[in-house]
Amino acid sequence: MISVCIATYNGEKYIKEQLLSIIKQLGPNDEIIISDDGSYDNTLDVVKNLDQRIKIVFNSKEKGYTKNFENAISHANGKYIFLSDQDDVWVDNKVEIMMGYLKKYDLVISDAEICNNILEPTGLTYHEATGGQGGFLYNFYKIRHIGACLAFRSTMKNKLLPFPNNQKLYAHDIWIPLIGELYYKTKIISKPLVFYRRHNTNTSRGTAPSLNSLFFKIRMRLYTLKNLLQRIVK
Repeated sequence: MISVCIATYNGEKYIKEQLLSIIKQLGPNDEIIISDDGSYDNTLDVVKNLDQRIKIVFNSKEKGYTKNFENAISHANGKYIFLSDQDDVWVDNKVEIMMGYLKKYDLVISDAEICNNILEPTGLTYHEATGGQGGFLYNFYKIRHIGACLAFRSTMKNKLLPFPNNQKLYAHDIWIPLIGELYYKTKIISKPLVFYRRHNTNTSRGTAPSLNSLFFKIRMRLYTLKNLLQRIVK
């Protein structure tokens, strides 16, 4: 069983296109967990009648996309968990390709085609822009991956959950890859399996340079490392 976890917040503009690209790749017993963070637009009206496999839950944790994804993951029932943003589009064979690797690996990370707001490719992939490679130390120094490209076995939830408390000092797409690199078998594949849409209301900076100070970056890494090492005993 596959669970696709989507964190939503005012995503009415693109969410239907994303869901339609996902639904056609799932089996009858799979599920889509939509965790909503208090949308005040028509996001939930758009999604609630699209498919019977869609399950809507509400984030009762601290507001923010990291805790919202944590909420979605905690409600996932599948053996395999795929993360999805609300505004991208999946390549048609994304599930098939990643499931092939998930038979051998705990965490699989694909590349993504960077697109503009109408899904026109920019000619650059996410890994080309960031140098997306494997290895704990390499990614601890600078994270090279995005949550929309992650899929993992549910057994990882043992060390993933609960997420660290202070989401200002990490993000889900930092936490999950580093847990995978440190404690599990991780595979990075070079094929872009997501059309990664960039527009003026994205919550993440994408490939844009970080605006954080050096002090803050050091603080983030120390906080993340402390929490990673605490999972040894889990």
